[in-house]
Amino acid sequence: MRVRVEQTALPGIGVRHDLLTESGRRLGVVSHRNGRRDLVLYDPDDPDSCQHDIPLTDDEAEALADILGASLMLGQLSGLRDQAAGLLTEQIAIPAGSKYVNRKLGDTQARSRTSASIVAVLRHGEVIASPDPSFRFAAGDVVVVVGTRQGLDGVTAILADSDPDG
Repeated sequence: MRVRVEQTALPGIGVRHDLLTESGRRLGVVSHRNGRRDLVLYDPDDPDSCQHDIPLTDDEAEALADILGASLMLGQLSGLRDQAAGLLTEQIAIPAGSKYVNRKLGDTQARSRTSASIVAVLRHGEVIASPDPSFRFAAGDVVVVVGTRQGLDGVTAILADSDPDG
């Protein structure tokens, strides 16, 4: 289902973006000219009446966008499982003792060693999609990997390696 987002200019205020959910609820975001944002939930019985108005700070708006973006991306990746037999997605945390902390993704040679691909990194609520080989890992990063069960296990073993010579 394609979601239709309606944009309405609010003269002297800013702009409002509304969408109708599959369950029939209407919600929106009012972006004020001064930078303030409000999350708006409309009354189900009167679509022109605001039931709840939640002001969001910049940090709150960014965190909400990150949460929604990450869950959407992971949901889409998980959907691939239904389309490709044997293809799995998994989130793998990089332990503090990993030899790859502060090293580049390319140093892992994960794709060539396991045939699994690191398609995103989750760091402090931020999604880094399609990190390139020069991307540097940090302790606690969570990598999103796509591959076979054997490939995912291989990436897990690579990232868990704490032997600096290994």
